[in-house]
Amino acid sequence: MSRVAKMPIALPKGIDCKIAADAVTLKGPKGTLVLDRPSGVDIRLADGNITCHVEGENSALAGTLRALLANMVKGVSDGYAKKLELVGVGYRASLAGKDLNLTLGFSHPVVFKTPDGITIEVPTQTEVLIKGADKQRVGEVAAKIRAFRPPEPYKGKGVRYQGEKITLKEAKKA
Repeated sequence: MSRVAKMPIALPKGIDCKIAADAVTLKGPKGTLVLDRPSGVDIRLADGNITCHVEGENSALAGTLRALLANMVKGVSDGYAKKLELVGVGYRASLAGKDLNLTLGFSHPVVFKTPDGITIEVPTQTEVLIKGADKQRVGEVAAKIRAFRPPEPYKGKGVRYQGEKITLKEAKKA
């Protein structure tokens, strides 16, 4: 069994865990998450800790499952957030209800509909904050928004993750 799978996951107070034959459900202040339970890995809840045990030769699956469960516990208790920065002249973001309106230098504004389980905030006109309980969904929504105008390598304009380093290329010389 892998070293990752051997580590127990401590459940914080206020987190409810239900382990069924086909799924694991975690409920907390930030929401409810469900994970399909694969065969070959036994999930147990004892003394406020979740542990994964291998049935057969699925040790890699046990480590992956343990990591997913740990992410779910953190998500329903604290939540996940990703911040995007809009870099470029005239690049702006605003909220209209639950829809994110982006002005990214195109001839038309880009409208992004917020999926369920995700909240989008716009602290300033050039920052977008994506929050949610599911780590994978938060990252997926951030990647979709970034894909509208990824940073270009010559001036660095575009939508980038907070703290992302863009290696700029040198312009062509005549």
